Amino acid sequence: MTGPFPSTPPASSPARASPSAPTSPPPSVPAGRAGMRRARRRDRRVYLASHPVLFALLAATRRWPVTRLGSTVLAHSRTAYLDGLLRVPLDRTADGTTGGAAGRLTGGGLLFDQEGDDHRSSRRGLADALSVEGVTTLRPIWMAVLAERLAPLATGRPIDLVDVAADLAGTTTAAMLNLDVSGRDLAAVASDAAAAGAREHLPGPRRPGAREAAEAAAARLSSLVSAAKRIDPPPSPGARPADPGIPAGPHDDDSGLAAMLAVAAINTTVAALPRAAAWCADAGFWPYAEIALDSLVTELLRATTPTPLLPRVAAASGTVAGCPVHAGDRLVLVARHAVDAHRTDPDPAAPAPPQVAQLVFGAGPHACPGARLARAQMADTLAALAPYRPKVISARPDRRSALPGWAALILAPTR
Repeated sequence: MTGPFPSTPPASSPARASPSAPTSPPPSVPAGRAGMRRARRRDRRVYLASHPVLFALLAATRRWPVTRLGSTVLAHSRTAYLDGLLRVPLDRTADGTTGGAAGRLTGGGLLFDQEGDDHRSSRRGLADALSVEGVTTLRPIWMAVLAERLAPLATGRPIDLVDVAADLAGTTTAAMLNLDVSGRDLAAVASDAAAAGAREHLPGPRRPGAREAAEAAAARLSSLVSAAKRIDPPPSPGARPADPGIPAGPHDDDSGLAAMLAVAAINTTVAALPRAAAWCADAGFWPYAEIALDSLVTELLRATTPTPLLPRVAAASGTVAGCPVHAGDRLVLVARHAVDAHRTDPDPAAPAPPQVAQLVFGAGPHACPGARLARAQMADTLAALAPYRPKVISARPDRRSALPGWAALILAPTR
């Protein structure tokens, strides 16, 4: 076990959540210690509920930068995380990885299992679809969902933010992928596929029949995507559910890739938005949504780290923070620990440096192309909730989800 934390990790360009975000340090909003403890205690429940054995193991070994357990290497420190992403050749199709599960369950030909020019071409096409212009085109879609689904708060009634997030994520993704399907239906099927597939590529015991269940769930998603595919581009911008005139992207003639993108976009959004709102409610962060939205989004994405770990398999020998890695070794890259989310509370008045905060989206060629979309959706959701200063009435962790999150988060307005 070896490998210290670096003092200055490689920089990565952050995405801005709002063009009007402040460039100077935001004013501090007092957050009581009791509220911060309540926020962290509540957020910890999503980890203990979803994958208790796995996260107990990660907690027990996080004091070391890197830990080898047989053929598995747990990379905790920032150095180890970056080495695992950037300095060890990775097998994109191996069993026990996200790429292997995606390729096996949706027929291959995805971003994960492409190499060379094919991989770079697909990533460029996806980056174009999620560019500033692409996100700007999609924004009216999720803003319409927020306007409709948050309306009960104006009359003093509670909402389930998990249900709202699923509607927002599914409707936006349907528009992005040019699908004629209910956003809520797409979100439900994509969530089922991710939950079933998680048992295949996350470390830990596999239940009998898990692979068959994952394949069946993926088949349902692929069938829905194939059946819902529009032949012609949708008309110019209009009302919900999904006709924003989204420009063509790399997914337009590839249902397998579209299914994989739906799983990624929907599940990360449904995990992230309710957890961020719960932090705001418990820690008293709502004022930051009005005075320092960009910093608030940065810190909440760091604190929640919606994809807390990345399972990978080494394709060749290398080192991770000084620990030798051999071909075939399983790597568990713990993003949550690399950005200090486990021990440093979010502080919008003093956000983490961009080169640290951006690691929640990966790094280098393995950076998530959806970072801009994720930040924009979180910014708009928190800004829409902030005037009501909602509090958490009840929260139920999701015990079967692919990513740590809430099955229900009931918010009620306080003003």
